[in-house]
Amino acid sequence: RRHYCKMTEAVDSCSLSNPNEVLVKHWHWSAEPSFSNKIISATIDLQTCVLKDNVEKLVLDTRDLNIMDVYDTTTKEKLSYKLQSTHPVCSTFGSALVINLPSDSRAKGSSPNISIRYETTPSGAAVQWLDPVQTIGKQHPYLFTQCQAIHARSLIPCQDTPCVKSTYSAEVTVPAVLTALMSAVRDGESVASDYKIYRFQQKVPIPSYLVALAVGALESRKIGPRSHVWSEAAVVDKAAYEFAEMEAMIKAAENIVGPFLWGNSDILIPPPSFPYGGMENPTLIFATPTILAGDRSLVTVVAHEIAHSWTGNLVTNINWEHFWLNEGFTRYLERLIISDIQGENESNLIAMLGWKSLQDAVDRYGESNPLTALVPKLGEIDPDDAFSAVPYEKGFTLLYYLETLVGLEEMKSFLRAYIHHFKYKSLNTYEWKDFFLKHFEDKKDVLKVVDWETWFYAPGMPPFDPKFGSSGVADESISLAERWSQSKDGEEFLSTDLDKLSSSLVQEFLNQLLNKPSLSVEKLVKMEQLYKMNSKTNSEIKFRWLRLCLKGEWTDAFPHTVSFVLEQGRMKFVRPLYRDLFNCPGGGKTLATETFLKNKQIYHGIAAMMIARDLGIE
Repeated sequence: RRHYCKMTEAVDSCSLSNPNEVLVKHWHWSAEPSFSNKIISATIDLQTCVLKDNVEKLVLDTRDLNIMDVYDTTTKEKLSYKLQSTHPVCSTFGSALVINLPSDSRAKGSSPNISIRYETTPSGAAVQWLDPVQTIGKQHPYLFTQCQAIHARSLIPCQDTPCVKSTYSAEVTVPAVLTALMSAVRDGESVASDYKIYRFQQKVPIPSYLVALAVGALESRKIGPRSHVWSEAAVVDKAAYEFAEMEAMIKAAENIVGPFLWGNSDILIPPPSFPYGGMENPTLIFATPTILAGDRSLVTVVAHEIAHSWTGNLVTNINWEHFWLNEGFTRYLERLIISDIQGENESNLIAMLGWKSLQDAVDRYGESNPLTALVPKLGEIDPDDAFSAVPYEKGFTLLYYLETLVGLEEMKSFLRAYIHHFKYKSLNTYEWKDFFLKHFEDKKDVLKVVDWETWFYAPGMPPFDPKFGSSGVADESISLAERWSQSKDGEEFLSTDLDKLSSSLVQEFLNQLLNKPSLSVEKLVKMEQLYKMNSKTNSEIKFRWLRLCLKGEWTDAFPHTVSFVLEQGRMKFVRPLYRDLFNCPGGGKTLATETFLKNKQIYHGIAAMMIARDLGIE
């Protein structure tokens, strides 16, 4: 297996490490979280390979770590090291840990093994610590990690770049009443007094951003031959019902891109403060509780994370400028899975919703903003500041456009060949393009029309509009939205108007209205009276409804908005709603600012940082 990419091309401006000289191939982690101090005491043993002659130093990424000791794993000889100052431009890049290699391990081909004893700090961005009162059960503490994009360095000293892939093993010691899970196969447990030691093995090489840990009062339910769902007791049965189609989704993906190589595919429902819809941690997907709608209507998030088992986890972007290779491909494969299980109409409808999210992202950044390019230049920009729907939906649109040129079945055949060729590797956009054109050499005349430069580098919306709405799949939503937009007072509508619409069609109905001039407060009041929108439990519908109310400057929506941003911390929802509330007349600016400042501790560190930036709070 090839654990890394072409290092000559693997420049990652977001990493301070030196994998072009010394490569970490495997690591073992011994860790013990302290919930009272909100730190993890750990030792990490690194198995490395020197790639050049006369290499004197191993350089690792760190942020907010207390380094206690560095030594040769084999001889126990202490090694000198220096923790450099924080990066002067982007503090999120952290501090380089520079370790002097043993004098007999500096030649090309040497394999120095190095151990680092250290502690995390309470301010480390990768870990969120929850007191018992912040959990559903209210009895025990909880922690979970989120390492993407460059937060693994605040959990472990590492080469925190997706161009490096390593295997790992771990032992995690926790109070006996709690359970520890990682993004690795469970490898047994033992009891030591009032503690349990959980062991893990990840034999497939992964980049650092896929390292994950969760510790809490967790229960599991079997939902398939290779899947369990994990969560707190109050949620676990509801989650088991919601994700009953897990195995069908895995099989649908296997039929397209080949065997699932990770052993098991479990799913964890973390507390509501989890900042993303999902995270594709190998063998342990994290999925926000906001998708527990009770009717399996929001499980596309799970289809997306399952798809990552091939696109992203097995074949990985070389650095964060090529993030679309992870997310655009995964969005494309996700929608093929949905088409197989729920039908083409549902897949097209979800693609319409995605196009709206892309337009929103471009509008927010500005159509000439270079961060809206498919392959942006990050330089010294924190990847989290560039995170948006662009790599997902613009990347998907490029692949769908290519599908219109070469054919659907031919595109599926390409995906399978692509995964087989690049598995266990990291690559950039140009390597992908070369492989694509070589695969479709017999269609080179057809592909001459592709303006690759515009697709890759031009900011703004893509040079191709897929027009999924032209299929007629959302005609009812479009028609109802147009009638509301044109209505004088809303008196002609019925309380049953939405009954025949699926969850996705209701979302599209609200999207259509968000794209039109603001509804008057009178019409919003009428819509609430008829449709009981404030009582909807589907998070995607509630989110769009609240945005529509704030756009119409209906101040009665303020308390509902505050309630929603405080009951969960998913950035897809809370960031736009905080921004909309902040910009809404009638006291919205003050309410948004005060609400966040009073409650910022409930959010994951990544979400809190991004909301603060959105609101102009230092």
